[in-house]
Amino acid sequence: MFHLLNDALRSGLLQKMIPKISNKMFTQTVSKLEKDGLITRKIYPVVPLKVEYELTERGKSLEAILRSLDKWGLEDISN
Repeated sequence: MFHLLNDALRSGLLQKMIPKISNKMFTQTVSKLEKDGLITRKIYPVVPLKVEYELTERGKSLEAILRSLDKWGLEDISN
């Protein structure tokens, strides 16, 4: 979700931003986030298929929490 704070991202790019995630785990995770109303998936009818993910308003409401977790993680790594 953190990677979607600034803009919608294509599926392949979003998956590349998450190190060591399998296709299966990525698909399960985005499906769950979509079911929970935190992200939306837009499918473009082109070849090859283009899929984009974007935060919903509900997902965007978590921005402060996501940024705080990111800050904490970066500080924790440096310790």
